[in-house]
Amino acid sequence: MNANKALDFLIKSETDPDLKKIAEKVVAEERITVEEGIILYQKGELNYLGVLANYIRERKHGDRTYFNRNFHIEPTNVCVYDCKFCSYSRMIKQREEGWEMDVEGMMDVVRRYDDDAVTEVHITGGVVPKQNLEFYADFFKKCKAHRPDLHIKALTPVEYYYIFKKAKLSHFDGMKYLKECGLDSMPGGGAEIFHPEVREKIAHDKCTAEQWLDIHEQAHKLGMNTNATMLYGHIEAYWHRVDHMERLRQLQDKTGGFQTFIPLKFRNKDNQMSNIPEVSVIEDLRNYAIARIYLDNFDHIKAYWAMISRDTAQLSLAYGVNDIDGTLDDTTKIYSMAGAEEQTPAMSTQQLVELIKNVGRHPIERDTLYNVVTDYKDVVFDEDKSKRYYALPVVN
Repeated sequence: MNANKALDFLIKSETDPDLKKIAEKVVAEERITVEEGIILYQKGELNYLGVLANYIRERKHGDRTYFNRNFHIEPTNVCVYDCKFCSYSRMIKQREEGWEMDVEGMMDVVRRYDDDAVTEVHITGGVVPKQNLEFYADFFKKCKAHRPDLHIKALTPVEYYYIFKKAKLSHFDGMKYLKECGLDSMPGGGAEIFHPEVREKIAHDKCTAEQWLDIHEQAHKLGMNTNATMLYGHIEAYWHRVDHMERLRQLQDKTGGFQTFIPLKFRNKDNQMSNIPEVSVIEDLRNYAIARIYLDNFDHIKAYWAMISRDTAQLSLAYGVNDIDGTLDDTTKIYSMAGAEEQTPAMSTQQLVELIKNVGRHPIERDTLYNVVTDYKDVVFDEDKSKRYYALPVVN
């Protein structure tokens, strides 16, 4: 049954008046309200949500499913902040357990991929005083001088708020300066849950929701594209998730600068919230679907296969997701240290393309801005099994 027929059947068979109304609004391309978003979480069964989300996904993208070739640099896992959910960072007093790279060390990582067809370097990590404004300005300049075509997607408002405050710069002036040094775009991390009654408990000392949103707004004013995340499945209530997405939706209405929304599942390994059980795969899929339904002004919904497993990533493609990212080698520790299924994430281009094709979707390699690099719909791979890896570095 195609998406249109499935939705027609759903509307005709739905008996709950609230859910029927939401489905009719989806067909009419009308925006659902905050209250209706909460109803989706409270009443929406998996099949109902999947039909709605897949209808929207196929209306926007058909069967197209995106991934990209990038590599990850994590300059440090030492951090001045004490986020309760984080399994990755080490406080300053524990810095002997972590690492702190210098600019030349970061350039060594860039040079390692000189012969690979990568399009992006993704940079994020902890926050330490010596990795300040000029530290990153120096790296961005050297990276662009070495490889001008490499897209630099770097740091989150958590890092930028600290860096700009220390440099006594406004958010706009700080972002403008770093853009001039070579910064191209910003990833979506550090959003967690915006509402202060949750944020104060899980990340009390990092930037506020208002500061996070303002730094993205300034980046958008400068013509930069950015992403957004939401950390779900811990102490938040459903309405906190809707509140979070509503704030993103309002900023997107204002600027249009967000490209992708990435729900991030809370993992409970080796952190200060290890007593909280993780949510089920069903809740993961429900959350992807509701995000696709609610965020009508976001083009893309992404799932990190390295965090949720290959099987769940395949399932997510029927629940609103149209991007699953890509990875070759385990150079990022953020997910594995938190207990993700993929402890040593590695997937070849062929494996990734086949993962997408095996659920009837159309694999496309993209660049950071979703321009098509390679359409793999009709590509036939070499049968030489010794060619295990095709150049596809890690998670963005």
